[in-house]
Amino acid sequence: MIEEKIILLRGEIGDIVKKRMREFESMRRMDNERVFQELAFCILTANSSARMGLKAQREIGDGLVHYPEEKLREELRRIGYRFWRVRAKYIVEARWIIPEIKELFKMPEEEAREYLVAKVKGLGMKEASHFLRNTGAKTLAIVDRHIVRVLSEAGVIEEPKSITKRKYLMIEEKEREIANHLGMNVAELDLYLWYMKTGEVLK
Repeated sequence: MIEEKIILLRGEIGDIVKKRMREFESMRRMDNERVFQELAFCILTANSSARMGLKAQREIGDGLVHYPEEKLREELRRIGYRFWRVRAKYIVEARWIIPEIKELFKMPEEEAREYLVAKVKGLGMKEASHFLRNTGAKTLAIVDRHIVRVLSEAGVIEEPKSITKRKYLMIEEKEREIANHLGMNVAELDLYLWYMKTGEVLK
């Protein structure tokens, strides 16, 4: 059972998971521009990878907040990012949220996700959940291909051909059931599930 595997993993990577969770919570104390960089990171991971998003965040840094769109396109292209044109546009267009970005932390987590999906181009359910988890949310699942594969291989779900909003919420609810059974939150569970497929505890 998947719960038994996670219980075993707790002994191996539990401290790393707890450290990562503390890092997520600390984001709420950062300034708005630093928090926006995390949102830009999540826009960049869509149909790409966490590693490429991390590379962009590390190499471009404050440029995600300040560069004109043309310069941001150039920088994304330079580092080998595939969707450099459209994602630069999304990031620049999303900058309106910087002054009010921490207002999201005052909302119920699911409401904050709905707001982001509706208002920020480039953020779907997965990316909005990712951003909120990386800034301290604990009840939202990041239903990406790694998580779906782990859950389907464990017989928890059938792997869907595509993930509609309804399927996303159904898979998220399955994760909540597992997390509750293990006495952890969904954000922690996601880190364990991601590790089971990738061997890493990234953000």
